[in-house]
Amino acid sequence: MHVRRMTGGLAAVVTMSLALLGGQAAAAPSGETARPAAARVLTYDASGSAEFRSAVDRGAAIWNESVDAVELRPVTSGQRADIRVLADNGWPRALPGSLGSGTVYIGRQAVNQGYSTVRISSHELGHILGLPDRKPGPCSSLMSGSTAGVACTNPYPNAAEKAEVEDNFARVAAGQPVPAPRAVPVGD
Repeated sequence: MHVRRMTGGLAAVVTMSLALLGGQAAAAPSGETARPAAARVLTYDASGSAEFRSAVDRGAAIWNESVDAVELRPVTSGQRADIRVLADNGWPRALPGSLGSGTVYIGRQAVNQGYSTVRISSHELGHILGLPDRKPGPCSSLMSGSTAGVACTNPYPNAAEKAEVEDNFARVAAGQPVPAPRAVPVGD
């Protein structure tokens, strides 16, 4: 009999999943993708994002597709949002609070210059998820922001950016300190 040993993150996920399920294995219903039980749900309020609402929803969906530790959901009536998203005439920016909270501005100045609204949304949400700017940078780096140029429309985080978000939220779940998010200056 050939036995394969699981290592690293996969072993931790399987061990944690079995512990959470009381040792019982469970499968996701047919056609559904299972999310880890520990995913932290963050709500966002895009009611003030004006013409950028669909770009904000798409940016949130991209993060949901990209990481397992956190899930971004639109706020429901009567619920307080973790993240507020607003449109204004300035440059896009994020004002993070604690990890997973803050305010995002989808600035029309960058949009008027030709930058992708979905990339802007995904990038600014990345700041709320604890990622810093990485300037200058290539188009393959979501957090390179405007330095990738107007032609860059890539709204997806790269593998390192995904891993950093996963690590940030795993540390919070484990009660470990996470570097404090900082305000992102205008012009990011």
